Amino acid sequence: MLNSRLLVAVVLNLIVVLNITRAVAESKVHIVYLGEKQHDDPKLVTESHHLMLSSLLGSEVEAHDSMVHSYRHGFSGFAAKLTESQANKIAESPDVVHVIPDSFYELATTRTWDYLGLSVGNPKNLLNDTNMGDQVIIGFIDSGVWPESESLNDNGVGPIPSHWKGGCELGENFISTNCNRKLIGAKYFINGFLAENEGFNSTGSRDYISARDFIGHGTHVASIAGGSFVPNISYKGLAGGNLRGGAPRARIAIYKACWYVDQLGAVACSSSDILKAMDEAMHDGVDVLSLSLGAQVPLYPETDLRDRIATGAFHAAAKGIIVVCAGGNSGPAAQTVLNTAPWVITVAATTLDRSFPTPITLGNNNVILGQALFTGPEIGFTSLVYPENPWHSSNVTFSGVCERLNLNPNGTMRGKVVLCFTTATLFTAVSRAASNVKAAGGLGVIIARNPGYNLTPCRDDFPCVAIDYELGTDILLYIRSTGSPVAKIQPSRTMVGQPVGTKVATFSSRGPNSISPAILKPDIGAPGVSIVAATSPDSNSSAGGFDILAGTSMAAPVISGVVALLKAMHPDWSPAAFRSAIVTTAWRTDPFGEQIFAEGYSRKVADPFDYGGGLVNPEKAAEPGLIYDMGPKDYILYLCSAGYNDSSITQLVGQVTVCSNPKPSVLDVNLPSITIPNLKEDVNLTRTVTNVGLVDSVYKVLVEPPLGVQVVVTPDTLVFNFKTKSLSFMVGISTTHKINTGFYFGNLIWSDSVHNVTIPVSVRTQILQNYYDEN
Repeated sequence: MLNSRLLVAVVLNLIVVLNITRAVAESKVHIVYLGEKQHDDPKLVTESHHLMLSSLLGSEVEAHDSMVHSYRHGFSGFAAKLTESQANKIAESPDVVHVIPDSFYELATTRTWDYLGLSVGNPKNLLNDTNMGDQVIIGFIDSGVWPESESLNDNGVGPIPSHWKGGCELGENFISTNCNRKLIGAKYFINGFLAENEGFNSTGSRDYISARDFIGHGTHVASIAGGSFVPNISYKGLAGGNLRGGAPRARIAIYKACWYVDQLGAVACSSSDILKAMDEAMHDGVDVLSLSLGAQVPLYPETDLRDRIATGAFHAAAKGIIVVCAGGNSGPAAQTVLNTAPWVITVAATTLDRSFPTPITLGNNNVILGQALFTGPEIGFTSLVYPENPWHSSNVTFSGVCERLNLNPNGTMRGKVVLCFTTATLFTAVSRAASNVKAAGGLGVIIARNPGYNLTPCRDDFPCVAIDYELGTDILLYIRSTGSPVAKIQPSRTMVGQPVGTKVATFSSRGPNSISPAILKPDIGAPGVSIVAATSPDSNSSAGGFDILAGTSMAAPVISGVVALLKAMHPDWSPAAFRSAIVTTAWRTDPFGEQIFAEGYSRKVADPFDYGGGLVNPEKAAEPGLIYDMGPKDYILYLCSAGYNDSSITQLVGQVTVCSNPKPSVLDVNLPSITIPNLKEDVNLTRTVTNVGLVDSVYKVLVEPPLGVQVVVTPDTLVFNFKTKSLSFMVGISTTHKINTGFYFGNLIWSDSVHNVTIPVSVRTQILQNYYDEN
C-alpha cells in the first residue's frame, strides 16, 4: 500500500483522475448543472431542485433520498443518485445545461518569500504596505487542515473580516475551538464520495470524517499561501529559518473535498463534492480560491460540466473571486497543462535559488556533488557496486536498473553503496531503489537519472543521492577501473543564492493549451520545488509538523499568497486585473538577472509555454502601470469564438446570449498575451489596456518580434489623462516563413520609462494547411 507521503509528493502530488474500483450499482451519482441561479434566496433554489427531482422520481421522499448536494450559492444545480435512464430523461429538460456522472480526482517556505523579494526585514515592500494581507480571505479546496499547526496560530491577528459568512463544521476530532482568528473556516464534503463508494468504512478509515487533514497536503498548501510566523523552523537541519506564508495575516478557510482511501493508499476527490465546496466558498465570502487539483488530458470544453473546476471557477470569477489553480505535473511533455480556462490563473512550478549538494567521495579522491535530503550520519568509505550480472526475461536485460534492483542475487548489495540508472520521471523509481537496497542490507543508493526531477527525502533518512547521467557514467567508469571500488557519502548541505540557478521544474506541465491553443497557459511561474511548509503529524515524513514537498500543488498557493497581498492593496480590481498584473511584470530572468532554463531538456531556455509570463515578481505586480482587464463580456467573446452554442452560454452566464455571425476571433480575447497557433496569412487583432498608474501617462510601444515574424502596432503611442483611462490598439502580424514552423517567441512592451508592461507573443506558421486548402 502506498503511504500518504508517497501519494502527495511522489505518485503525482496532484491532478490526475483516479479511477476507483467499485461495484456497479443501478443508481450512480450524477451532477445536474442548471447554470446561473434564478433566485437570490438559497432556500428557493434548493426547493426548485427538490421539485425537479420529485417530478422525475415521482415522490418527495425518493427525491430526498436521492439528493446528494444542492448547489445554491454560486450557481444552480444538484448532485443526485440516478439511473442512466433517469439521467437521460432529466437531461432533456430545457432548464438543464448538463447531466454527467460523478468522477474522482486525486490531489495533484522558508526561502521562497525572500527569493521573491518579500522579506519581512524590508519596511518598504508589498508585504508591509498591505499589512501582510490582513482582511483578505483565502479559501482552499483540498484534503483538510491540521488546526493545531504552529503555522495557523493567530498571534497578532485582528478581528475576523466583517464580510465572512462561513464557520467551522464539527466532525471527527474537530471542534469549534479548533478555529481561531487565522483559521476562520473549516468544512468538509463527503456525500458524493460516499454515494459512489458505499463500501467505504468511515469508522475504520485512517482519515478523519471532518475537516481535519490526514495526509497533510491541505495543511501544506494553506501554510504556503497564508501561514502565520513560526520562528526557527528546520526541516531535519536542512531548510531552516523563520517560516511564514506569503500573506501571513490573511485568513484561511478550508474546504475538505479529498479523502484518503486506505485500500488504495491514495486520495480521491469527488467532482460533486468539489463543486459543493466551491459553491459554499462563494457564499462564505472568500476573496481568493486556491485549488491544487485538476482534470487530465484530454480536457473538456469550459461549458462542459465534466470540467467541474472551470464551471465553478466561472461563477466565482463573475463574483469577483480570484481562482488560482495548479497547472499539472505531467511535464516536460508539451500540451499537458491543465486548468486552462481564461478566467483562472494557472501556475507552473520553478525551482528556488536553493540546492542540497551531497558530496560523494570516490576511492580515487574524486568528489562528486549529488543532490539529496540526507541528514546523516556520514557513510564512511564503503564498498561501491553497480550490479553487472544481468537478469534475463523475454530477452530483456535489467542490469543496474533502479526499479529492478530486487532481482539481483542475494548478497549483491549487502553492506554496500549501490549505483543504479533510471529513465523514470517520478520519484517512485528512487523510493523503490532505496527500499530494495535497504531490504537487501545495503547502506545507500546513488541514482543516476535525468537532472531536475523531483527531489524528495527517502523514508527513514536512508541515503539516496540523485546525480545526472554524466556523473553516473563517471562513477560507473571508476567502478569498472578498479577491483575494489569504494565511496563515502556525507550529509547534505544547504546552498542558497548564486550560483544556484532558477529553472522550470521538469514535472511542471507545459503548454500549449490543448483545448484552445490561442489561450496561453500556464499564466505564471512560481517556486514549487523543495518547499518547506506545515503538514499533518500523520504524514510519514513529517518532521516536527513540517514537510518538504514539490509540485505545482506547491506553486499555486505561492501565487494565492501573492494575489492576497495584491487584493489588500487593490480591493476593487477584477480577477483578470490581478492576472494581468502578475503576467506583465514577471521576471523573464531570475532575480539575479540570469536566464531561466526549462528542466527536462538539454539547456533549453524557458519560453511562455513553460512559465507563461515568467517568474512572479510581487513588488512589480503591485504597480503594473497598465492592465489588460477582462469581465463577463470578454468571457462571452471567448465562449462564442470557441464555438459553444448560444443556449449553453446563456445558461452558464445567466443572461440571454446570441453570438455574432460570423463568430468573433479568439485572438481578440483581451489576454495579457498573444498566441497564434496557426498563422496562415496576415492577421489583425485588438487589445485594450487600462491605466492604473499616474493619471497623465504616455506609453510608447516596443516590439521584440518572434523570428521571421513582423509585428506592427497601431497606434504606437498611448496617451492617458483624467478622461481617457482605457485605450485600444491593433496588432498586425505577418510572417516571411515559407514552411510550417514550430512556435517562435517574442514580446510586446508598453513603456512610460517607469513601467515596462510586457506580454509574450507566440507564433507558429501553418503553410502546409494553405496548400491543402488551395488544392
